[in-house]
Formats: sequence, structure tokens, C-alpha cells
Amino acid sequence: MGSEQSRRKMLKTLVAGTAVLGASRALPDFAMEKTKIEPAALKGNVNHSVCRWCYSSMSLDELCVAAKEMGIKGIDLIGPEEWHILKKYDLYSPMCNGAEINLTDGWNDPAFHATLIDNYTRMIPLVAKAGYKNLICFSGSRRGKDDETGWNNCVEGLKKVIPLAEKHNVVLVMELLNSKVNHKDYQCDRTSWGAELAKRLGSENFKLLYDIYHMQIDEGDVIRNIQTYHPYIAHYHTGGVPGRNEIDETQELYYPAIVKAILATGFKGYIAQEFVPKQEDKLLSLRKAISICDQ
Repeated sequence: MGSEQSRRKMLKTLVAGTAVLGASRALPDFAMEKTKIEPAALKGNVNHSVCRWCYSSMSLDELCVAAKEMGIKGIDLIGPEEWHILKKYDLYSPMCNGAEINLTDGWNDPAFHATLIDNYTRMIPLVAKAGYKNLICFSGSRRGKDDETGWNNCVEGLKKVIPLAEKHNVVLVMELLNSKVNHKDYQCDRTSWGAELAKRLGSENFKLLYDIYHMQIDEGDVIRNIQTYHPYIAHYHTGGVPGRNEIDETQELYYPAIVKAILATGFKGYIAQEFVPKQEDKLLSLRKAISICDQ
């Protein structure tokens, strides 16, 4: 739970600094000189990424240097005010954030639609201008709403911004989170729920972020669900179960088989490491995870 609280804190900080960017605020210059680092040799079948919040004890520059050396191509969950740092190291932002309110106040509640529509209307063009594609979003907590009400509310709100996303070739990506352990009452807590929402929206500019850690907890059957619902999935996050720690032999999931199943669907997007290292050498844990997933 502590790791999830850290993620909430970082998301809250990022949103505060990016979601309500005024029209007059100047974004950093993306055209700054790049830092040349020779990446490690990997197989090339997987586009590797890593989530920023899991390594909050180091600066983003330090994480970029380490990621580049490991052959990692992107860093997840970065907002506009830090995109220039990624570009300095020729790294990509596979899953942008900064438009969401938080993990609990989301598209399933009309009370938040006005704020969300304003935030995403501002952020979508920025994502496109920076050369990125995926922008994260959340269903929010149920707060007593049944599935049908949640779907209807999400459709009502998201349809106000999806045309803009289509215009800019940006994909709004709703994350699947478990409601059993970490995010009590979160509504988009099953792959089938998110896939049904995607069907109702009927746009290639709305997809799902399949978080393997979260979905193992709430529904299991990871490989079968990936095979069934892969047309609706734009991005993957990793994490060891239980505990969201290293994805090695200490936990119940076998990631080489999972990654091979993802690749077998024809997936060309990014797989991002989102485990919280418990080993003292956090970068060594990250390097091992990349090796495990480099199928």
C-alpha cells in the first residue's frame, strides 16, 4: 500500500504542475541538445519503458542515463514540464500524464466532467506537439454506481474529447487497476469492463492500459485475457505479485511467458516496468527485469 500511496503523491504533484497549464505559460524548449549514450544490446522485439514514480529517489536525469544504458526506450508517467529532459536523452514518453484529476475522481462521474474536459482539451494538443501518442485516464471510484451507470457516464464525458484526440492522433488510455488490494472501489477493475467501454466508444483513440500486476490480483488468467482483449490494449505495465516488487523468481507470475504471449498478438507498443524494487541496488533490479522481459 505504501508504494501505491507514493504513486498517488507523485501523480498529484504532476497534475498540480501540468493539468491546468495556462495558455500563456511557456513550455520547455524541446529542441535542446541531446546527450549521447550508447544503449545496451537487446533483442529488439520489445519496446522497453519504465515508470518514473518507482525511482523517485533519483533525479529524472539520473534515471534517463541509467535507462539509456540498459536499452530502455521510454519513461512512463511524465508530464509536459519534464518532456524536455526525455528529449535531451533521446527517450520517448510512451504514457503521458498530467490531465487526470487523480485515481478516484474520473470519467465515471459527471461531477468531474467539466474539469476533465478542460484538462484533456488542454493536454491533448501538447501531447501531439511533443510527438507523443498515449495519454492516461482513469474511470474513478464507483461510489455506488453500477456498471451500466459507470459505462454511460464515461461514454458521455469521453465523447466530448475523443474527437480532439482523433484530430491530433492521440490515444486516451484508461488504466485497469485492482479494487481488491490497492484501489478499493475503483470501477475499471476488470479487462472485460474496460473492453466494453471501448466497444461503446467505438474509437481507435480510446484504449486500455493493461497493468499485469493489478489484473493478476483482480481476475488472474493473465495470458488468456491478453489473448482475448488485446485489440483494446495500447500499453502494458509490469509488477510482481504479491507486493508489486521484483518480477523474478520471488513471485507468482512468470513474465517470459507473459511477454511472449503479448508479442504473439502482434503488439508493437511499449511494456513498462512498474515494480517497486525492494533490493538495495534498485537499478540492478531494473536491469534484471529488462532481461526477463526481453523475449
